[in-house]
Formats: sequence, C-alpha cells, structure tokens
Amino acid sequence: MAKRVLIPFRNQKKVGAYAEAARAGGAEPVTASVENNLSLDGFAGLLLTGGSDVNPARFGATPQTETDAPDDQRDETELALIHNALDHDLPIFAICRGLQILNVYHSGTLVQHLQDTGRHDPEKDDHSGPAHEVGFVPHSKLAEIAGAATWQVNSRHHQAVLKLGQNLRISARDLDDGTVEGVERHDKRYVVAVQWHPELQIHRHPEQLRLFERFAAAL
Repeated sequence: MAKRVLIPFRNQKKVGAYAEAARAGGAEPVTASVENNLSLDGFAGLLLTGGSDVNPARFGATPQTETDAPDDQRDETELALIHNALDHDLPIFAICRGLQILNVYHSGTLVQHLQDTGRHDPEKDDHSGPAHEVGFVPHSKLAEIAGAATWQVNSRHHQAVLKLGQNLRISARDLDDGTVEGVERHDKRYVVAVQWHPELQIHRHPEQLRLFERFAAAL
C-alpha cells in the first residue's frame, strides 16, 4: 500500500500536478490548505511546492521591489512542518519555493531577484519545456537519482539560494551561471530539494519521474 504524503498548498488550482506526480511515483498524496492547522501525524513524508516568495524578514533582509508580498501564514505553516519532519526523520522532497524555505529554515539566505530572469523565469507558455541545463555534484543523491552528469530542466523562479543553510549540501547547479539548483541533507533519512519543476516534466521527460519514485521509496 502506498504511504501518505502531505502536500500543503496556498493555491488549490496549482497543487494538482504535484499530487499527480507523487501518485505516479508511488506515494499517496494528500493535499491540504495552509489555512488549516496542519500536522504530519499519520503521514510518512512531506512534499513542499512552488509559490510566492518567502518573507525576507525570515532571513534578516529588507524586501526588494521585485519581492512578492509576504505570506506569513504559509511561511509559518511550512517551517513548522519542516521542523516536525526533521524531528521525526520523515522524508522531505522540496520543489522551487520548497527548496528556498528549506534553506531559510536551516539559517540560509536567498537572492531576492535574479538579474537574468529570462533564463530562470522565462516567459514561456509551455512550462514543461527545458530552459537550461543543470549539472549534478558527483556522489550526491541527485546525481545517483539522475544517473547522469546533467539534465535539461524547466525553470519558473526569480529567487535562489544565496548563503547555503547549515547542514545542507549543494547537489546541483546551473552549468552556465552557477545558480544553485539542488540541495540535500545527508544526516537525515531523505531530504532532497530541487529548484526546477519536475512535476511539470514527467510526461515529456520521464526521467524526472525518478525524483518522485525515489521520494516514495524512502517513505
């Protein structure tokens, strides 16, 4: 029987692709609004999704013009869930904003606005199409999952890791500009985060499904 994974969300219209990918990977996704009092009781893992920017106050910065209005309720809910998952050594798979708030939880900081947004947040109607190439750090979990030195990935973000959080390791970078595209934590059972959106690529680029399969296998 597939194990249950919690997927917290702010926008219900955007959570479907994550749930579909998690189910295709072998997990049982349960989506829940951050407006509710969420807990990981009864869940085997946590999947964090994309969305609006983390409040810069949480990493000691002043908001820039391009930074989204804060969503403190979502920040607080997801930070508490990360803490709970790590405390109980439950697997975490974090995507886009998920990577960013995972980094902030570990006392890392973020670039609030990448200058070359045409590369990392291209104006493309097809969100599944490749935007750039990432290179995997040898011997990382991501390199093992990919089974290759590089992947072509999509991209839908204007922020990125600035200072890496404590206990995290960089596992992937944009090969052209060095932007951090993957982080993981090796002292826990399974903590993997990617900056791109594999849930939108699994049909056209089936290798991306491995990320969800390995997450499910770790549950």
